[in-house]
Amino acid sequence: MRVSGNIALVTGAAAGTGRAIARRLAAAGARVVLADVDPDGERVAREIGARFVQADVTSDDDVRRMIAFADGLQILVNNAGGGGHVEPHFPDAEPADWQSTLDLNLRGPMLATQLALEPMRGAGAGAVVNIASTSGLGLAPYVSPEYGAAKAGLIRFTSTLAGLHERMNVRVNCVVPDWIATERALAELERMTPAERAAAPLPRPPEEIADVVVDLVEDDSLAGRVMVLWPGQPPRLLPREG
Repeated sequence: MRVSGNIALVTGAAAGTGRAIARRLAAAGARVVLADVDPDGERVAREIGARFVQADVTSDDDVRRMIAFADGLQILVNNAGGGGHVEPHFPDAEPADWQSTLDLNLRGPMLATQLALEPMRGAGAGAVVNIASTSGLGLAPYVSPEYGAAKAGLIRFTSTLAGLHERMNVRVNCVVPDWIATERALAELERMTPAERAAAPLPRPPEEIADVVVDLVEDDSLAGRVMVLWPGQPPRLLPREG
């Protein structure tokens, strides 16, 4: 599906990876809508000639309003997420705290996708790209079980929707980056000792994730697929099982 001329909604687009994705889509000719809980998204939208809607993806009402605002929606990028670095974590965190992590990283994208399906089918076609994390892959221990579980759920959620391509002409795919060179990650690198910095994986520029998002939108052969971006390696599609 072409990007140029289509309406694209990017959540969590006021900064970091979401901002880079919004800029990349706008540069490719999309009519971009930025959504973020941070009102600074309005300034970013003005910079790239886009529109802005203030929305919290953990609020059902905000998600409904966000989808309605992007009237004629054909491209949805579920980028809003995070919180895996915020302590305390499960099992020390209160249930309301780890539930908010699940809502932000899994339930919000699921609801946005569900609400976008009919508008996309009405527009003739649609593409959804979910932004997950390598914390959702494998069986190794992880500092934030709730964040890892949410991202694992988002990956599996994506793969289960491969059949939507035939039913509704909507393709859902997923990008799974490792460490991204956002403002927070770069600040964390600065706080490290030289030895810690040398041992840390090289963060991937947000612009590279944005390029992969555009590739997944434009490649009509990909549906229900998961693209992993390990540090220092080219993007790799996970093989289908079975």
